[in-house]
Amino acid sequence: MCGSDLWAFRGVATRVAGQRIGHEFLGIVEEAGSEVTGFTRGDFVLAPFVWSDGVCDFCREGLHTSCPEGGIWGEVGSDGGQGEAVRVPFADGTPAKLPGEAAGEEKLLPGLLALSDVMSTGHHAAVAAGVRPGSTVAVVGDGAVGLCGVLAARRLGAERIIALGRHRARTDIARAFGATDVVAGRGDAAVDAVKELTGGQGAHAVLEAVGTEESMRTAVSIARDGGAVGYVGVPHGGSAGVPIAQMFDRNVALVGGVAPARAYIPELLPDVLSGAIEPGLVFDRTVDLDGVPDGYRAMDDRSALKVRITF
Repeated sequence: MCGSDLWAFRGVATRVAGQRIGHEFLGIVEEAGSEVTGFTRGDFVLAPFVWSDGVCDFCREGLHTSCPEGGIWGEVGSDGGQGEAVRVPFADGTPAKLPGEAAGEEKLLPGLLALSDVMSTGHHAAVAAGVRPGSTVAVVGDGAVGLCGVLAARRLGAERIIALGRHRARTDIARAFGATDVVAGRGDAAVDAVKELTGGQGAHAVLEAVGTEESMRTAVSIARDGGAVGYVGVPHGGSAGVPIAQMFDRNVALVGGVAPARAYIPELLPDVLSGAIEPGLVFDRTVDLDGVPDGYRAMDDRSALKVRITF
């Protein structure tokens, strides 16, 4: 389950009767179409959160999310991952094949599943913001994506990682993922705290994983002059949170958007398989199909960070 799925649960996102849901999944191939050449029955595969044909100009450039033939699971007329089976269009261009023996490694499954969205998205924020060895990074947002952003920053060699969050269970994961400092304040209080921690300069790279006006203003304000904000939080409220004048005066770059997870999976997969990173720690509750309603309620009331469904 993804935080964005809660929009439908809360009635904010319009749904139609019979519309599927769920865009993060892995599983075993049960059947392959006659034109599919890269997969056969029994293959263990991971699906990124969008499908794509894999051959268009955008896919070849690593921007699978802009594939003109692509789409996101759970759209009207498409299948969704929160079910016993999923029909995958453009199969040769969408799933990533995983080692067959990994299917039986229960400890690995949450980490592999995280590559479908949250870990790849956190990595996208870090890459967009230019995280590099020795840099100082700040992460706005303590949800699964923000926490994976902390892990991505550590993986890319950041020396100092400041996590903004106020929920102890989540900041504990942030520290386990590599956060060196935790700031519990919001708004001006958070800005002041980050500035104090960085000698008044701010962070070289800021990862914005919320998407609200307040979070975007905070992200820009805690960026060091000449730094960058990697934004991956789905925007709420348009561009109201982007202070262009402040960015112009301080040479702060704003880079990011929807993460091309399919392009990042081959890079991140070996580190998950080897245990070098464990993004699956963001899953703190597991339910079966009958437990899905309880899972949604738990994420909605924040008693669960991220729920995994097993069959």
